[in-house]
Amino acid sequence: MSKSGDSVGKVHLIKLCVGAEAVEDLTDWQKNPRAKGPDGLPRHVTRMWPKRAEEVLNGGSLYWVFKGLVLCRQRVIRLDEVDRGDGILRCGIVLDPEVTRVASTPKRPFQGWRYLAPEDAPRDLPKGRESEEALPPSLQSALAEIGVL
Repeated sequence: MSKSGDSVGKVHLIKLCVGAEAVEDLTDWQKNPRAKGPDGLPRHVTRMWPKRAEEVLNGGSLYWVFKGLVLCRQRVIRLDEVDRGDGILRCGIVLDPEVTRVASTPKRPFQGWRYLAPEDAPRDLPKGRESEEALPPSLQSALAEIGVL
């Protein structure tokens, strides 16, 4: 049950951040006008519309995977129809520009996006740790695998 008393739950999305090695690559890309919608907010355009859109929009986030590790998330603000003029309507996942670092968590490769239950989502890093210099991805992966991160 949500706080408003209705029966809509919450679910997150998880996606590989293709072509990015670090969170800074994502934030740098999202500063580019090509990564923004008409309102100036960052968005990720995908072919598929989430069937569980109402749950995603009930406080869900998009968790980003970098080189096999979940490292950050962005709150999903809304889902927009995107028409690129080719007759195919796409889903624009409009994101909060604030990127929240999360505990480094291993994730095997997959295609597209997937749903992520709130209880399976990595925890946010405590305030003050989000700006720490990141460990090399191979070391993060090894530490996460043994449960240290």
